[in-house]
Amino acid sequence: MPSLSYRDAGVDIDAGEAFVEAIKPLARATDRPGVMGGLGGFGALFDLRAAGFKDPVLVATTDGVGTKLKLAIAAGAHRAVGVDLVAMCVNDLVVQGAEPLFFLDYYATGRLRAEEAREVLAGIAEACRLAGAALIGGETAEMPGLYGAEDYDLAGFAVGAAERGTLLPKPLTGGEAVIGIAADGVHSNGFSLVRRILAESGAALDAPAPFAPETSLAEALLIPTRLYVKPVLELHRAGLIKAAAHITGGGLPGNLPRVIGTGFRAELDAALWPVPPVFRWLAEEGRVAPEEMLRVFNCGIGMVVLTDDPITVLHRLHELGERAFEIGEIVPAAADEEKIRILRPARWPAP
Repeated sequence: MPSLSYRDAGVDIDAGEAFVEAIKPLARATDRPGVMGGLGGFGALFDLRAAGFKDPVLVATTDGVGTKLKLAIAAGAHRAVGVDLVAMCVNDLVVQGAEPLFFLDYYATGRLRAEEAREVLAGIAEACRLAGAALIGGETAEMPGLYGAEDYDLAGFAVGAAERGTLLPKPLTGGEAVIGIAADGVHSNGFSLVRRILAESGAALDAPAPFAPETSLAEALLIPTRLYVKPVLELHRAGLIKAAAHITGGGLPGNLPRVIGTGFRAELDAALWPVPPVFRWLAEEGRVAPEEMLRVFNCGIGMVVLTDDPITVLHRLHELGERAFEIGEIVPAAADEEKIRILRPARWPAP
């Protein structure tokens, strides 16, 4: 009997090592003050003092991309989900008043395809650079038998810091304006429902999107999660916001209450922001009730900030290239009352 090797079992060590060497330039392009060393060590090092912090509190997040990966694999488009991975983590850091410092990724697959994996890592590096976070480490795992040969999964880990005493949220007093910052699309939540709607509709991923015929349906659905780091940090450093919420799984009803203290609730008027056509198409094609749409998807609002100065905040956001809308206010509420109330806009399609 011939001797067996790891490669015979489906794992190519040489390919994995070559892949790490190939992506080192992508990681180096994300370097920032505080980075020590580079890829290849057993651990990644970061110097908080060199990054400019005097009395920092560390903030850490982890997240993935979910079943949106199935669409990326089916469409052969992988860079966008790398951006998604970073955005889902760093957007959660910034709502706590933390500056993203560094990022690590975990890429697991049934069989390593170097070009496909490099596209994912290129998206990760691009998003890290835009968010100001260094890509200082990660893991590539080839696991035949656990994943199909065509499949891969992603996890991301971000660490940020804030000077002690500057963390968000701050206590609310009532009367704060709720400012919604527009999403670029579906982002990275609700794709199990999106995929179910796609399957029932029979729509082809390479066909023109019914709601955006100038692009394919795959391209429209794979638009990556918007990075909100720079605008939210700028508002926070200017002392203009009391709280922020990243609108991910659970939508507005599931995320905004997380930053509202006892004794208050958010009253929102959903007619005050435009609902992107992709959500109207999903609602109509899937016969999804308005309450379910708002609970599953961001429905056009990817980030919310609470402020006493909505005019200045809206002006700053528009200067930064963000589309933003005043969508409600914070009002007093009894402890046993709901933390959020959303008025249903008449233009939502009926299920």
